Amino acid sequence: MSNQSMHGTTILAARRNGVVCVGGDGQVSLDKTVVKGDAKKVRRLAGGKVIAGFAGATADAFTLLERLEAKLEQYPDQLMRASVELAKDWRTDRYLRRLEAMMIVADKDVTLTLSGVGDVLEPQHGVTGIGSGGDYARSAALALMNETALGAEDVVRKSLSIAASICIYTNDSLTIETIGQ
Repeated sequence: MSNQSMHGTTILAARRNGVVCVGGDGQVSLDKTVVKGDAKKVRRLAGGKVIAGFAGATADAFTLLERLEAKLEQYPDQLMRASVELAKDWRTDRYLRRLEAMMIVADKDVTLTLSGVGDVLEPQHGVTGIGSGGDYARSAALALMNETALGAEDVVRKSLSIAASICIYTNDSLTIETIGQ
């Protein structure tokens, strides 16, 4: 099994009219085989005030979610600061540096993409995507945001559906979380 690699995540966030929505598909693949179709890759943190979606190695992602939760306890209602502090640890801690995952995190005010190379990126145009189908979903979301009046949740649902029709590592078993009106 060492030659085989795990694939299969599409996480997308869209922000519009005071609402932020983060969604993810449920497929996990090992080489050419779907091993799970209903994984939950989007979670609420900080008493429901933050949504986090993850891509990458599951154990690594859960480690990062736990670390982010601790940072959010240390810096309540300061998602940007907690994320920057996590990114610092991720880059400098020998153990964390080896973790292979990415995250999208969002609260009522900000959406961020976090990576193991120290990135804490706030997306332009309120849309960001990660994972194997992330670019497909993000492209669809940008088009829908520019050409329609759909709300954030509808943009995420439709965009993830489009990504699932293109990316073989993405399915339509979705987990969707929303903050706002």
